Amino acid sequence: MDFSLLATDTASNARAGLISTAHGEIETPIFMPVGTVGSVKGVHFRELEEDIKAQIILGNTYHLYLRPGMEIIGKAGGLHKFNGWQRPILTDSGGFQVFSLSANRKLKEEGAYFRSHIDGSKHLFTPEGVVDIQRIIGSDIMMALDECPSGKSDYDYAKKSLALTHRWLERGWKRYKETEGHYGYTQAYFPIVQGCVYADLRRQSAEYVASLGADGNAIGGLAVGEPAEKMYEMIEVVNEILPADKPRYLMGVGTPANILEAIERGVDMMDCVMPTRNGRNGMLFTRHGIMNMRNKKWADDFSPIQEDGPSFVDRAYSKAYLRHLFVSQELLAMQIASIHNLAFYLWLVKEARRHIIAGDFKQWKDAMVIDVTRRL
Repeated sequence: MDFSLLATDTASNARAGLISTAHGEIETPIFMPVGTVGSVKGVHFRELEEDIKAQIILGNTYHLYLRPGMEIIGKAGGLHKFNGWQRPILTDSGGFQVFSLSANRKLKEEGAYFRSHIDGSKHLFTPEGVVDIQRIIGSDIMMALDECPSGKSDYDYAKKSLALTHRWLERGWKRYKETEGHYGYTQAYFPIVQGCVYADLRRQSAEYVASLGADGNAIGGLAVGEPAEKMYEMIEVVNEILPADKPRYLMGVGTPANILEAIERGVDMMDCVMPTRNGRNGMLFTRHGIMNMRNKKWADDFSPIQEDGPSFVDRAYSKAYLRHLFVSQELLAMQIASIHNLAFYLWLVKEARRHIIAGDFKQWKDAMVIDVTRRL
């Protein structure tokens, strides 16, 4: 994997770059739709490519490991051949999913023990095993196994958690360096910076992660309960240390405003389930603000979903029609909303890139944050 830094905003740390992988190029900053089990919920790949213009999607090691399992994916020749997506794929290590299943998991030095949410069966993720699983999946970018502590963790817990994450990272990095991909192309491996909301722990982690010289680096453990301003502070602390010539991936973030604030602070890659999950529940993100499509105010509003700007679906559905679909519990409502939200997120980061290159990102971003956080 190669990364070229093409432009930096003069009034902020925002960057425009280009990531090259075996399955194509990725223009940064980029938002990555979440395809947990090898699919983005309710969205065809044709729509991802043509309407949403996704350049890379995510798969999740935890979910793919449990279902369909590595035997099936291995027989298929990797996830690209199994699901037919021919552009880049990034896989999460499953660490966050294990964290979110705290009632059914136990962390030990050897790894994370957990019970399947499907059938209750017991499993173990080790740093080495997660590398091996992602080798079988064949993702272009693999993630290290880490522990993701709550944003409300106290300092002592965060410090112990970080030490465990670093010991796991040492083992995972070793396994990555001594193995090769199964399908004839190179896979990148991103270590993850942790440290909760404590600046000294974040610096310690960023310094260790940077010392490995990986193809890219990730920032984890944010947007997990801490205030947004604390998240932005931690991004700034970390990005002062992470190398500028490698892409920086902020994991699991977030709202349109979060994304713009992260880009301003030097983040290149982001992902979140919010556009599809919130979309399925009737929340639409637009360049003018946020709409709850179940509200009665839209019942006789026949204007397009997205006014005074690009349409993010293949036809100009009206607000009244989409509200009707949601109230009627039609599956099409969830599909339209998901496509719209994802396309809006991809438009937003493309616009950010354009303004970074033009040299007026900061001014544009400050105005856009006000617009996208407005409740309509």
